[in-house]
Amino acid sequence: MMGIDQSCRRPNRWSSALLSLLALLAAGAQAQLPPPPEPAGNPLTTAKANLGKVLFWDEQMSSTGTVACGTCHFPSTGGEDPRSGVSSMAVHPGPDGSFGNEDDVFGSPGVPLHEADGLYSWSTHFGLLEQVTGRRTGSAINAGYAPELFWEGRAANEFVDPVTMTIVLGSGAALESQAVGPPVSDVEMANVSRVWPDVLARIEGSVPLALSPEVQPALLDWINSRTYGELFEEAFGSAGVTAPRVGMAIASFERTQFTDETPFDDFLATGSGLTASELAGRVLFAGTAGCDNCHVGTEMSDHSYRYTGVRPKSDDAGRMDVTGLPEDEGKMRVPMLRNLELRLPLMHNGRFETIAGVIDFYDRGGDFANDEIDPLGLDAVQKADLLAFLTRPLTDQRLVDGTPPFDRPKLYVESDRVPMVEGSGLPGTGGLEPMVVALEPALIGNPSFTVAVWNGLGAAAATLVINAEDPGLVMPGTGDLAFEEIVLEGTGGRAGDGFGSVVVVIPNDPLLNGRQWFGRWYVDDTGGGEAAAVSKLFRFKTFSVQQQTAIFSDGFEAGDLSMWDSVVD
Repeated sequence: MMGIDQSCRRPNRWSSALLSLLALLAAGAQAQLPPPPEPAGNPLTTAKANLGKVLFWDEQMSSTGTVACGTCHFPSTGGEDPRSGVSSMAVHPGPDGSFGNEDDVFGSPGVPLHEADGLYSWSTHFGLLEQVTGRRTGSAINAGYAPELFWEGRAANEFVDPVTMTIVLGSGAALESQAVGPPVSDVEMANVSRVWPDVLARIEGSVPLALSPEVQPALLDWINSRTYGELFEEAFGSAGVTAPRVGMAIASFERTQFTDETPFDDFLATGSGLTASELAGRVLFAGTAGCDNCHVGTEMSDHSYRYTGVRPKSDDAGRMDVTGLPEDEGKMRVPMLRNLELRLPLMHNGRFETIAGVIDFYDRGGDFANDEIDPLGLDAVQKADLLAFLTRPLTDQRLVDGTPPFDRPKLYVESDRVPMVEGSGLPGTGGLEPMVVALEPALIGNPSFTVAVWNGLGAAAATLVINAEDPGLVMPGTGDLAFEEIVLEGTGGRAGDGFGSVVVVIPNDPLLNGRQWFGRWYVDDTGGGEAAAVSKLFRFKTFSVQQQTAIFSDGFEAGDLSMWDSVVD
């Protein structure tokens, strides 16, 4: 590193001349981050970006009404999922299929495994609860710079209409390609048989952002009580809600989500603004540590694919899934490093909880044999300097503050509209109490409000009762909103093996707006000494589209995921 004596690397020992020299070297010939490029066939317009923002944050894009694109891409966590590494519900068991091992992945919860009729199926790893992706969610912030997207690059540069399979955009369209994947993924947003015509029918039949408890006035003014069809017509100049237009609108919005107001950008423009430690970290990053061999330029990524020994190659084929080439096994796309301190945990599997942990990982040359990195032998001061550079200088404060262009509608899952499980029930055979799953929005007129039960007696009869008050621990003979009888799936007579679900129709009656409801499951099971095993109570309110007011909880923004854990038991 230019022969700089390590004893001179403490901030209070830098000379002004040396600082000036380092600033010049660290800034180099780089410029500030420019806006992401646009493909020729999808020029960015305000109307298109507004439509994309509405679609990106609308949970009605999912078949359960519980997951939007934005659910896994919060600005305040650098465009990644705030639940990963925090909520117990955001863990995938990894390739060995067992939880609690080193190959576990901190991914993103999506939807329960379910059919087109709304009924839930049993998932091997997740039961009737939300399935979790097998990789850490990548950032939607600054995503417009990558030539391919997803960790293995399956969202290609060329954008193909997912319905007709014709080429829509010949190049520069990774964002468009990525946007049309999750709405038909039966882990992320879809039922197992959902195809794009189903997604389009849902969009056309939905009031824009109907589930959101709070929408910014400017965005509400733009929507102006119009239908999705009318919004698409303004954005694209003609009528038609199509899959390519959905992808192009969402991509247009995402191209507005870039962070060019970091201290690092100021430094590139002026050569000043970094502390001595941050500056030393920048020089080390571009020099001895060799970080910019991959994390190069203002984007801080060359977007190549590398295997660095995070986990054995056999854990995840990575790029080989796309190319089929054995030499690509285990390789993942090099991510950008902007806003890194907001995006914890890190790596494709969320393995590292801190940036310091990643620095230690690279310092020791990875944990599994690889051809990309060698041990660095950094001392404690050098590690501290690298950490200093990778935190404050790369963070755009607008993400943290939620100021434009990173403001957003609030989600249904952040509101008090999500069903809450509470109280106690009655156990049955084996001392096991039936567990209720209630996740979906009780929007007035919703024809598919699914409520599930598990941990019951296998093959037993079960009844869901929803009343205007607690139905109690003795099953009533009727229900005010629902009285649904089913036979649980599972092995007959086996404790805890029974599961099932029912779809409740929420009547399209405006008088139901704001009404409170209480429900329980009753499973025929005398093993607990009672006539039935009874689930805990769940409660919820039916609500109308007009209820777009500020009634959200702190939720994901504050890292408080109690709401997430309270909707299942």
